[in-house]
Amino acid sequence: MTVLRIVFMGTPDFAVPTLAEIVGAGHDVVCVYTQPPRPAGRGMEERRSAVHEFALSHALPVQTPATLREADAQALFAAHDADVAVVVAYGLLLPQPVLDAPHYGCLNLHGSMLPRWRGAAPIQRAIMAGDKETGVAVMRMEAGLDTGPVCVRERLAIGDDMTAGELHDRLALTGASLMVRALSALARDTLACTPQSEDGVVYAAKIDKAEARIDWTRPALEVHNLVRGLSPFPGAWFGIEASGKTQRVKVLRTTLVQGSGKPGDVLDDTLTVACGSGAIQLLQVQRAGKGLMTAQDFLRGSNLPAGSMVT
Repeated sequence: MTVLRIVFMGTPDFAVPTLAEIVGAGHDVVCVYTQPPRPAGRGMEERRSAVHEFALSHALPVQTPATLREADAQALFAAHDADVAVVVAYGLLLPQPVLDAPHYGCLNLHGSMLPRWRGAAPIQRAIMAGDKETGVAVMRMEAGLDTGPVCVRERLAIGDDMTAGELHDRLALTGASLMVRALSALARDTLACTPQSEDGVVYAAKIDKAEARIDWTRPALEVHNLVRGLSPFPGAWFGIEASGKTQRVKVLRTTLVQGSGKPGDVLDDTLTVACGSGAIQLLQVQRAGKGLMTAQDFLRGSNLPAGSMVT
C-alpha cells in the first residue's frame, strides 16, 4: 500500500470514523485541523471537538485556527507538504491557496447524493423532505459550495421511521469506508471524478430554530418527517400550558396513525395528536431540563387527557 501524507480537517462526531479509518489504514496523518474549543454545556466550559479529542488520544498534531484566510495560516498549511487533505464537516471556508496546497488537492466527504442537498444540513433536510434514499459522496473540492466533481458515492435507504441521528451514524460509518477506498484509488492514480450535473441541485440550508416548532396544521406525514429530521437535535417541539406559561416539549420519535380532529387536539390517552390531515402518535418526548421519556411516562406527570390541546 502506498502511504499518503494526509492533513485531516473535521470537527464533529460525523468526522471521527473517517479519521479513525485513515489512521487504521496506515496513512501518515501529518496534522489534524479542527474548530477551536467552544463553550458548551450548562457550565459553558470550553470543550474540544470530537475530532480534537480523537486526535489527542492518538498523539496526532492538532491545529485549531479561527480562520484560514490569513497568509500565515496558509503558509503553515502548505508547510505540511501533504499529498492530500481530507475534509469532513470541518466548518471553515477553505480559500483557494489552501485548496491548492496539497499535491492531489482536497477530498471532501459529504452526506448526500450530490448534487441533491448541497450545503450545511443534508442529513436533516433529506429526512424532512421525505426522501426515500440518500448517501455519501467523496468529491474533489473547489471554491463553490459542494460543487466539485464526484469521485465515488454510495446510496443508503432511509426507513420510514428513521431519525436524523440514526441516519447520521450509518452515513458516518459508510462514508469512512468510502473515503479510505477513494484514498487507495488516489494512491494508485486511478481515482476518476465526474463533474456534477446542474440538474437536480437542491440546497440544504442550515436548520433555523424557527423551523423546530411543530405546526399542527400541516399533514401528519410532514409533521412526522419534521420530527424525524430534527431528532435528536435540535428537536421538534410543541407547547403545553402549565401554570399560566407555555412550556416546550421536544418530540424525538413519532409514528403515523389513523385519526382526525382539530389540529393540535389530543385524541386519546396514548398521546395521539390530530394534524391538518391525519394524526401522529408521540412515542418519545423530552420536557425542558428533563431526560428522554416515553409518552406513557410523560402523561403520568402531565395533564393532557383526550380532548385537550397542544400548541
